[in-house]
Formats: sequence, C-alpha cells, structure tokens
Amino acid sequence: MIKFETNASFAKTMDNDDPLASYRDQFYIPKTTEGKDCIYFCGNSLGLQPKATEEAVLQELKDWRELGVEGHFNAKNPWLPYHEFLTAQYAEIVGAKPSEVVAMNTLTVNVHLMMVSFYRPTNERFKIIIEKGAFPSDQYAVKTQIKYHGFDPDAALIELAPRDGEDILRTEDIVQQIENEGDSVALIMIGGVNYYTGQFYNLEEITKAGHKKGCVVGFDLAHAAGNIPLSLHDWDVDFACWCSYKYLNSGPGSVAGCFVHQRHGNDFDLPRFAGWWGHDKETRFKMGPEFKAIPGAEGWQLSNPPILSLAAVKASLDIFAKVSINPLREKSVKLTAYFEFLLDSLNNDAFKIMTPRDPEERGCQLSIVVHKDGKQVFEALEKEGVICDWREPDCIRVAPVPLYNSFTDIYNFVQIFAAQISASDQMKEAV
Repeated sequence: MIKFETNASFAKTMDNDDPLASYRDQFYIPKTTEGKDCIYFCGNSLGLQPKATEEAVLQELKDWRELGVEGHFNAKNPWLPYHEFLTAQYAEIVGAKPSEVVAMNTLTVNVHLMMVSFYRPTNERFKIIIEKGAFPSDQYAVKTQIKYHGFDPDAALIELAPRDGEDILRTEDIVQQIENEGDSVALIMIGGVNYYTGQFYNLEEITKAGHKKGCVVGFDLAHAAGNIPLSLHDWDVDFACWCSYKYLNSGPGSVAGCFVHQRHGNDFDLPRFAGWWGHDKETRFKMGPEFKAIPGAEGWQLSNPPILSLAAVKASLDIFAKVSINPLREKSVKLTAYFEFLLDSLNNDAFKIMTPRDPEERGCQLSIVVHKDGKQVFEALEKEGVICDWREPDCIRVAPVPLYNSFTDIYNFVQIFAAQISASDQMKEAV
C-alpha cells in the first residue's frame, strides 16, 4: 500500500516511476490562453484526441479520394469489413467473446434496439428496474419503450434510490429490491457506472439476482467501458451498450458499441429491428427480400457504418491494445486514491466526496459536492486552466484518466481547488 504525501515532489516522483506515463504524449492536451497545458479532467464526458487519429481519418479520406467506391474492397483498411477491425479489441475491453460484440450506431439507438429484443413485457411481467439517478437518455428510452408497449411508466418503472441521507446505492438494497419485485420485472437496465455519483455497481451480483428471478439484465456502460475491467460474458450479462467518445477517446458522437451474450446471438427467433448490414454476409449482396441475421451481435446491425468515425475509434483502440485495460486500472486506482487523499488532507467541510470510498465501487471519477457557491468555484477553476464538469445543483465531476493524466495534474488541481474554496469561505465571512 502506497503511503501518500502532500508535497509536490511526491507527485513528481510518482510520475517518474509511472510505467504508463509516456502514453500522455500520444494525446493532444488542450492549452490555456497562455499556452500551458490545461488540467484536463473531463474524459468522463469527452476523451482527448489521440495524435494517431488524424492520420487514421486522413487515410480513409485518401482512399475515398483515390478509389471511390472501390475503397470498400481495396482501401488500405477495406471498408466492407471495417467494423470487424475493432472486434477483438472491444471484446478484450468488455470481457466478451469476439462474436458477442459489435461497433454500430450510437448509444441510445443501441439501447432501443436491445429493448426491442429483450424488453418483452406481459401483463404479469412488465416492469423495468433502473437507478433513480440514471443518465436522462436512459430514462427517456425506457419510459418511451414502456409507453410503446401500452403500459404506464408510473406503474412499470421501478427506480432504485439510496437510503435517506446517503448518496450511493448499496448492493444489498439493489438485490433486495430485485428479490421483492422480480416476479413482475421484465428487464433490469442499469448504468454500469453512474454518471453523477461515479459509483460502479456490482454488475455480477445484479445479474445473478436478476436471472434468479427470471429477469433479463442489461447495462449502459457509457462510463464503464475503457474505465474499469469488465467480464460481461462470464458475468452472464444478457446485453450491454456503450459509447466510445468518453474513456475510449474516439471523438464527439462517434460510433458506439454493443454486447449480446452468445446464448442470444444465435437465437434467430428473438424479435429485432433488421437492417441489411446485419444480414448474412455471404448473401447480403444478392439483395434478397428475406432477412437472415448474422450469428452473434453483428446480426443487430442496421446500416453500413460511418468509416471516418470507425477510423477514429480504431486509432484509440490501438492504444488500448498496446497497454491493455488491467495496467490502466492499476494506475487509475492509484490516481483516484491519491486524489482522494489530497482532498481529505484539506480538512475542509465546505465540500464532500460523493463517490464511494471503496476502490472496487468506483472508476477514475470523483464527484465533489460543494455545499455553497459551487458554481462559482467551478467557474474559478475554469479560469485557472482546469477543464472538468459541473452538474446541478452542487457537483463538480473530476476524472483523472490513466492514459493521459498524471499525479502532478491531481496535485495542481487540488492546490487550485483549495485556494478557491478558501476564497469562497473568506467571502462568506466578509458577508
């Protein structure tokens, strides 16, 4: 166990001893108006651009310019099977078999496609369990699916809430709710890491509890993929979806990913919305009228994917392939623990850390609740070259990403944050 220290030289020593420190050089770091590197702690909203991305996208533009439609077959990275170039890396990141993952569409589109297949309500089993503080898009998706099937969200939606006076959900409370309500639940649809609190839920235990009661279990992994090691296949998860522009650094709005467990991938009787890119590859271009799904997750594809976006995804996944998720997780745990230590050392009750203290229950994000004048503190951080995230009513979300953030970044952030909190306290005293 590392014994952290509060001085700047300790942070520098940690960076010098960090075997992953050089990966920072593979990303563009935004600059302040003075030309200095920003302290970028917003990878939980948008990951930084890998320096390899430009060349990857330009290669596809070059092939399009020089080959036209023949690029589907003769490009340096042929476009026809391009999504398959991402398969092995995605499978590694989410703990799946290659046949269980596919890069396609965007996150909420994939959530809806999965619910077409896996939310099959009956009069006896029609409810959906979701966390109360789920990302709004998930709330919108499940409520509209409930309405589409003719049910009332007020009766069909079960929202998991923390105990009074607490910020995070206890695993035993989630399991107990599933036990209590499970006979009427068709689907459990929870975010792997809660976007607001930063809590990483026990996906394996939730899946076991759901399956024990006959529920389908799926997860939105937008804040988990590329952040925390996952074992979707071994945990027996039914399906999962994730975006690629947060911890996976593929650019704003880039192509998302999807997991379908192999036991469902060959079930061609499952209802689904079909598109020609999900049709059997051997007969796709015969243009027949009858849909024949590709076995596995690929069978849920709709249209041929945007190659320029996939090129950006591939550029980032190539970095993950070099470093792998477990060493990243090891560094992430150290970064976040150091961050927590420095914040605690301020010994100031003007703020609190909302995110769980147990490293097993969080990724690299810490959500800091500032009890008064939090927005002003956040804006002051921005003026000092810190890029993080503000969420109403009082939360500053900060995510030190192990691929490109350093211990010195954390040390410098805490110094700036401490000064702003102190300034806010002095203003209150003056008033």
